Amino acid sequence: MIETQAAVLTAVNEPLELTTIRVDDPEPYEVRVAVTNVGLCHSDLHYMTGTVPPDRLPVVVGHEVAGIVEAVGSAVTQLSPGDRVTGALTPSCGLCANCSAGRSTQCQRLQEIRQRPRSAYQTTDGDPIDRLGAVGAFSRHTLLRENALVKLPDDVPLHVGCLLSCCIVTGVGAVFRGAEVRPGSTVAVIGCGGVGSAIIQGARLAGASAIVAIDLDEDRLKAARTYGATHVINGGEGDTVEELHRLLGDGVDYAFEAVGSARTAQTALALVRPTGTACLVGIASAGSEISVPAHDFFFLEKRLIGSYMGSGQAREDIAQFARLYQQGRLLLDEMVTRVIPFAEINEGFEAMRSGDVTRIVVDLQS
Repeated sequence: MIETQAAVLTAVNEPLELTTIRVDDPEPYEVRVAVTNVGLCHSDLHYMTGTVPPDRLPVVVGHEVAGIVEAVGSAVTQLSPGDRVTGALTPSCGLCANCSAGRSTQCQRLQEIRQRPRSAYQTTDGDPIDRLGAVGAFSRHTLLRENALVKLPDDVPLHVGCLLSCCIVTGVGAVFRGAEVRPGSTVAVIGCGGVGSAIIQGARLAGASAIVAIDLDEDRLKAARTYGATHVINGGEGDTVEELHRLLGDGVDYAFEAVGSARTAQTALALVRPTGTACLVGIASAGSEISVPAHDFFFLEKRLIGSYMGSGQAREDIAQFARLYQQGRLLLDEMVTRVIPFAEINEGFEAMRSGDVTRIVVDLQS
């Protein structure tokens, strides 16, 4: 067991508290990672504000992680101390029906796999501290199963490599594995933060003929063109559905919702043409419900689907996306708005609330 520094959520709607915690020794299939960089994600903010209530407090949130392997358990075979890694945040058994079907993000044994005999994190008094998603990345050290990590090539910097573990695999994966966007099709993306920007890039890589970025922030819309958007719509100016129909006729083949609200989910379905697919990627608040016209599904043959963490094989996909970055086809450096020291993590979340950033990355070693 070692001591390290972590940013701990002790109460909903309160700032994270930087404090000393204890990190357990690795179990046989676990790896201890010295965390170098973590991206700030709206999923973390949902738990911090109670929009999605945490199961237990205190808890260490944070999940978009990259770092360096420091120690490995006795049964670890593919990773060694010194390896540069990013997270594949949906560890899987590889054997259940969903894993066998190529949908490891829906592993039926996930909770069993995440269980360990003791709490991974403790206070200095020995009391347990929970970890969001069994990750708890806002700590200078964390424990992850070997199959929840992907080795990064040496020329993928850790401060951008962390994006691969969440916003990139979620957004690009939703395009290729979730909605299965076809070349030449038309796409709309509602919400152009980190995940939305990744969806836009995924649509470009998939060969979409038109990509419409929709957001309330002009800076985000400007950046969206960099990532591949062919059209932009400011959702705060006029009727979004009418404007999209003016641009592209009867709607788009695919509409992605990356905000996490019932209203924008309804908008996504309204944007798609007959036989089109609306894909929900943003995390909605607990208890949210959407009301959509049943007529659209029967007579217009529209589809409404969800995509969680890229809808596929996270480790395989992350490795592929790293190669796309190496080839210059996937833009990651451009998505990092700024890198901040660990001591400024609460200020980073305040900047995220303002909506004028794509991705803030925390340097935990500073």
